[in-house]
Amino acid sequence: MDGDTPHILSDIADAEDFAGDMDFKSAGTANGITALQMDMKVHGLPVEILRDALMAGRTGRLHILEHMLTVIAAPRTNLSPYAPRIEKIKINPDKIGAVIGKGGDVINKITSETGATIDIKDDGLITVAAADTTNIEKALDWIRSLTEEPEVGKIYEGTVVSIKDFGAFVNIMPGTDGMVHISQLANERVERVEDVLHEGQIVKVKLTGIDERGRLSLSLKDATKE
Repeated sequence: MDGDTPHILSDIADAEDFAGDMDFKSAGTANGITALQMDMKVHGLPVEILRDALMAGRTGRLHILEHMLTVIAAPRTNLSPYAPRIEKIKINPDKIGAVIGKGGDVINKITSETGATIDIKDDGLITVAAADTTNIEKALDWIRSLTEEPEVGKIYEGTVVSIKDFGAFVNIMPGTDGMVHISQLANERVERVEDVLHEGQIVKVKLTGIDERGRLSLSLKDATKE
């Protein structure tokens, strides 16, 4: 303000911010304004001056956007693998303990091996930040493996953990086993489970059902049809 006379100055330097009477930042696209910041050092500013300031900002913004388009015409579809990222994942709050572990041993192991920073809210919202794509995906996959809920109809790769006369138990995710009944081993009749499976074997099985007690029914023969 020069007495009662306002002057609108516009650029991207610090001079106006330091010496001016109002710091008025605007950001946006060619279609309109998306953000404003106003630091008032004067009072009773007329609306007309605000309008003129916004129009001056629009002129500068369009000039900058035009130059940006000569460098990159559209946003990249993927972030650079070396760009720091923050991702969020929502889990069942009952599974929070599985991610933290006893005395924090699990979450400490995840952070130490991936370099990720992990924040867990009581509602199951987990925020994961890492310096690059590889580490953040490693941390997210680790968390998913600890918290994934069994899904009927999905095919899992699991390990045969025990053999019984009536079938076999297969571990399909950490802490979660299901049973493949002998009738679900093959399309033809199987006399002995050991003729088809052995402990430690890696197999693909389909989750066909979960009963009222949470027990999982798996099928080896249905998985081979997919």
